[in-house]
Amino acid sequence: MNPAPALTVLVLGGRGFIGRYAVRALRAAGHRVIIGSRFDAAETTAQLEQRRCRLQHLQRHEDWGPLLSGVDVVINCVGILRQRWGERYEAVHSAAPAALAQACAQLGLRMLHVSALGLHADAGSAFIRSKLAGERALLSSDADLTIVRPSLLDGRDGFGARWLRMLARMPVYLLPNSSNGRLACLRVEDLGEALARLATLPATELAALAPERVLEFGGPEQFVLRDYLHRLRGGERRSQVLGIPHWICRAFSHACDLLHLTPYSFGHLELLARDNCPQSNHLGAVLGREPTRIEAWNYVRKPVLKDAALPANVVNRNYVELSSDGFWSETRREEQGIASPMAATSNDVSGQKTLK
Repeated sequence: MNPAPALTVLVLGGRGFIGRYAVRALRAAGHRVIIGSRFDAAETTAQLEQRRCRLQHLQRHEDWGPLLSGVDVVINCVGILRQRWGERYEAVHSAAPAALAQACAQLGLRMLHVSALGLHADAGSAFIRSKLAGERALLSSDADLTIVRPSLLDGRDGFGARWLRMLARMPVYLLPNSSNGRLACLRVEDLGEALARLATLPATELAALAPERVLEFGGPEQFVLRDYLHRLRGGERRSQVLGIPHWICRAFSHACDLLHLTPYSFGHLELLARDNCPQSNHLGAVLGREPTRIEAWNYVRKPVLKDAALPANVVNRNYVELSSDGFWSETRREEQGIASPMAATSNDVSGQKTLK
C-alpha cells in the first residue's frame, strides 16, 4: 500500500475504546486529528482538537456542516450498548450515520463506519437490529464509504474486555449453554491501525479491497467463548465450566439492560449464540502483516504499601497515567521524572489535502 498525504480526520467517538486507538494510529502517521465527542474537552485532551457533537441531535445532513468543516475523512466509532435518556438506538445507530453519509457525499468526503459482525434481521435485540438498519441505510447512499465489521475486541481499557479478563481469572466459568458461536477475537490496536490505514488509502486501492464497501476483520484464530477465556487466563490449569440454561441467561441479560449493570446484555447473549467470524478476513491485507495473536493476560497483584513505605521514585501506586496519545490509561505505578506527554508538540498538520 502506498503512503498517503497528510489529511485531516474527524474521529467521532474519538475518546471511546475504538476511537482512542484510531486517534493514536492517525497521529503516529502524522495526520491532523479532530475528535468528535459528546463530552466537553477534558484536561487530558487539551493538546487535541475537539468538536462537541451528540448524534441524536444530528439527524439531518445539514446538521453536520459545521462539524465537517475542513475535514477530509470521517471515522464513525460511535455506538451505544444501551439506550439512555435522549439517546435512542435508531437515532444514534441509523438516522445520524445516514445523515452523515449524505453530508459526506455532498462534500466529497470519505467516511468509515465501524459496525459489528453477526448482525441479523431476526434478532430479538433492538441493539442488533438498529446496527443492521444503520448499515443498510449507509449502503443505500452514494457516499465514498466503507463499513468495517470487527469481531470481538480485546484491549486493556475496554469496558467489556476488562470484564472478560476479570472473568478469565475465575476458577469457575458460568457461561450460557447457548454460547457456542465462534469468535475471531482481535486486538483493538490492530483495529485502530487498520482504520488509520483505510482513512488514507487511495480510492482505487480501497475500491479494489472492498468492492461491496464492506470489510470484515478478525484475529488469526477462532474460539468459542470458554476457550477464549482460557486463552486470556493463560497457564496450564483450566477453569471449570458450568453451563447455565439459556432462559436464565436471557432473564439476567434483560435485568442487566434494565439496570445498566455490567457490559453483559441481551444483544451479547444473541451474538454469542452465532458465529462471529469474518467470511473473508481483510485485516491482514489492510495491515500488511499478520494480525496480532491474542495472548494470555496475567494480572500480577503487588503488595499494598503505605505511602511511607513506597520507594523514593514512586509517588503513587494507584493512579492513572497519561499515555503518549493524550488519553488516560490505567496502570499501577507512577515514577517521578516522567515528562508529561502533553508537553510534546502536537502532530497536527496545518496543510490539508484531499484524497485522490
